Amino acid sequence: MLQIHYFAGVREAMGREREQIGLPPDVASVAELIRHLRVRDSAFARMFAEHETLLVAVNQTVAGNDQAIGNGDEIAFFPPMSGG
Repeated sequence: MLQIHYFAGVREAMGREREQIGLPPDVASVAELIRHLRVRDSAFARMFAEHETLLVAVNQTVAGNDQAIGNGDEIAFFPPMSGG
């Protein structure tokens, strides 16, 4: 199972804070998970269409699209951080 968390504006766009899903057999990277979630969930597809610069963390470490993922991982989606 994957634990998926949505933060800030992503949470608002998704209408939920988190979800748990089984790891699909054809998903082994962040990019493949994003592709899977876009097909599976229209809210996710809309959110990614509107916010192309979302950040992803795997097990609490910011990750790129080529980051490998596996069963039991925690994935988080959040908007880019800004600060001063």
